[in-house]
Amino acid sequence: MDLTHAALLLAAGLAAGTVNAVAGGGSLITFPAMIAVGLPPVAANVSNSVAVFPGYVASVAGSRMDLPPGRTLAPLLPTTVLGTIAGSLVLLATPASAFEAVVPFLVLGATAVLAFQDPLRRLVGHPRDLSPRRRTVTLQAMVALGAVYGGYFGAALGVMLVAGLALVLDASLARVSAIKNLLSALVGLTTLVVFALFGPVNWAAVAVVAPATLLGGYVGAKLVRRLPPIVLKTVIVVFGTVIGLYLLWRAQR
Repeated sequence: MDLTHAALLLAAGLAAGTVNAVAGGGSLITFPAMIAVGLPPVAANVSNSVAVFPGYVASVAGSRMDLPPGRTLAPLLPTTVLGTIAGSLVLLATPASAFEAVVPFLVLGATAVLAFQDPLRRLVGHPRDLSPRRRTVTLQAMVALGAVYGGYFGAALGVMLVAGLALVLDASLARVSAIKNLLSALVGLTTLVVFALFGPVNWAAVAVVAPATLLGGYVGAKLVRRLPPIVLKTVIVVFGTVIGLYLLWRAQR
């Protein structure tokens, strides 16, 4: 790896860490950067998943004041780990082409859910009007789907988690974003373990990108707390739409 490649990966890591904390989708910056420096697609995807983990941790640190009490989130943690393991194993065991054909529609669908959150709430019921059992089951299902997706591909994981969580949680968008950061960090930790043991990780690329995502994630989490809810929602929807359209374009090539 020469100096130019290292500089490209550093810049991509910093931008990705910030974007992941604010809206999710930072992997669409680091993944192409790893491709650009010469990594094969599977190695780039695996190395990227490992490299962005520190950024998720920094996002949690930066948004910890917005997290609910730990016991509230505890039931979601096993679901997140198991879903991520399942997605990671699917990535390692099957060709990426089939799932990548579906990914753009998942991202665009999640973005639409967030964009039309209020009409959907009127249709399915506001979270405060749902029975505790229905709210719990729906929340677990949303987290499980997000974790499987995060274990397999990961790009726009934040958009998907925010969309699902905002639909079933009666909470501010800043709190939803903080929960998203925590669950994303757990997804990142799980993929790190799985891919470190079984995946073709390029540790040189990880060593360059990971510290940059750490700084970017902390800065991005602080930025989220300063943004008005409507601005934050608009940023996430716009970024999610761009990501989905980009992935759709790439899948058609």
